[in-house]
Amino acid sequence: MSIYRIFIISRAGGLIYNWEPKNELVEIERKFDYPLDVILDEYDKRSCVIFGEKDDVKVRYVLTAVNGHAVSDTRFFIDNQPQEVLDYLKEQNNFPVSLRFAPPSLSTNEKIILSSTFHSLYAIAVQLSPAAKSTGIEFLETSQFKLHCLQSRTGVKFIVITSPTASIAIESLLNKIYEFYADYALKNPFHNLDMPIRSEKFEENLRLLLERVEKSPGAVTI
Repeated sequence: MSIYRIFIISRAGGLIYNWEPKNELVEIERKFDYPLDVILDEYDKRSCVIFGEKDDVKVRYVLTAVNGHAVSDTRFFIDNQPQEVLDYLKEQNNFPVSLRFAPPSLSTNEKIILSSTFHSLYAIAVQLSPAAKSTGIEFLETSQFKLHCLQSRTGVKFIVITSPTASIAIESLLNKIYEFYADYALKNPFHNLDMPIRSEKFEENLRLLLERVEKSPGAVTI
């Protein structure tokens, strides 16, 4: 799928909506010799790759099994005996070892932190810009993704993250999401600008829109 994620950030910097495709995570299992080709460390109570790559195993991939034993947090069990992942992989006599990894997934807390961080960076970009009345960050491009941002007049930010090769009419897509937000959130008399979006019509229309965009990248109407 060419659209990775969608975030909507309130004027105060809080995450009020996020969307990501519901794909099943495909795990990758590889055999490693000593020393490891990748560096693992504990992050958010998980054993994650923090440096290096091997085949399809990349940075931020999460370790899910060691020699077929499921990893929970940062440990696994052999004959009912707990083993700390990082300690186990330091011992040369435990190699070769088979490790299974899963692609990274963002926790709710990570999404909130990322939204707040982008909100701050956006404000900094406005202040640093040499041009008067700068619109802030509208586009970021890396080798792994493209980030597109539209800020409304009320300060709400609509962010779409796509693949680096996506050929989507992104400006029209952002405006259409903004239109859905105005129709199904702002027109709700019980909705507050800083509240999470809780609207079945918003969800349904966004789903239909994204399905149409995936089938025909130039189409953003429903």
